[in-house]
Amino acid sequence: MTTTYAVLLRGINVGGSRKLPMAELRTLMEGLGYDGARTYLQSGQAVFSCDRGDEESLAAELTGAIEKRFGFSVDAIVRDHAYLTSVREACPFPADRLEGRQLHLTYFSRPVDAERFAEIDPAVYLPEEFRLGDRALYLYAPDGLGRSKLAEHLAKPRLTKGLIATTRNWNTVVKLAEMTAPGA
Repeated sequence: MTTTYAVLLRGINVGGSRKLPMAELRTLMEGLGYDGARTYLQSGQAVFSCDRGDEESLAAELTGAIEKRFGFSVDAIVRDHAYLTSVREACPFPADRLEGRQLHLTYFSRPVDAERFAEIDPAVYLPEEFRLGDRALYLYAPDGLGRSKLAEHLAKPRLTKGLIATTRNWNTVVKLAEMTAPGA
């Protein structure tokens, strides 16, 4: 059975380093036998269909192929349409009333529990807020990610130790769910 996936690559094409042209990424993915490879923006999102493997094995395959072709290691998270839709629908914030720059989702490589973030006093960061979801963290940052003190704290290495974590704005979250939909 063929499944459509999105791959989220962490930390590419940022600040002039770890350049990975999207046209070359599509070519690489097609060479791996993935069907319908399409990219979204320049910040490391792609969509493809495949009839083999699972999210973890596909992420490992892509990571290895990128390192071999481009000469640097990159973390990858692969998620299918059902997951992308479920995290979009489970958003605890009023996404339909917010600007895409105010709401972000951090995708994690595996589940996390609330204990990992217990040191954070939510009252200190108000009106910014976060909530945990299924292998995800939702962040409401009314002034945007670049000005968010909470986002800065959440990005501390000790909070993401042992995980792959990559953050996208809400517009990208919605677009990836749409791009992986059947017939899209």
